[in-house]
Amino acid sequence: MGKRKKIMADRLKEAKKVTAVAKLNDVPTSPRKMRLVADTVRGVEVNRALDLLHFSKREASVRLEKLLRSAIANWESKNQDKAKELDNGNVYVKTIMVDEGRTLKRIRPCPQGRAGRIRKRSNHVTIVLDVKQPVENK
Repeated sequence: MGKRKKIMADRLKEAKKVTAVAKLNDVPTSPRKMRLVADTVRGVEVNRALDLLHFSKREASVRLEKLLRSAIANWESKNQDKAKELDNGNVYVKTIMVDEGRTLKRIRPCPQGRAGRIRKRSNHVTIVLDVKQPVENK
């Protein structure tokens, strides 16, 4: 392995030590409905994101809130020495991705003896938390 590749690998390892990831697979909600809720918390500080999800009326917000709590627990276990960062509001939702999962195909009777397709969609959600870097004044 070259010197440049080794440096990049070390940087990635350091970045993974600080960030926390949580995944939720095969959620029986359409990806579009989940993305509408995910867009509200992308880039938001963690405590504010929990409040937004808790008081949202959408069904997908219940599952996302539970997933966000899991990501926070993962972050706390990785960064036990930086527990104050969570209280100070420096931990935020870095990325939240909603990917399409498997689709269950069902049949529904339609007029004139035809069969209509029903697609029951599912999705996969991934949340990554990170710490805001302090801004340096020059």
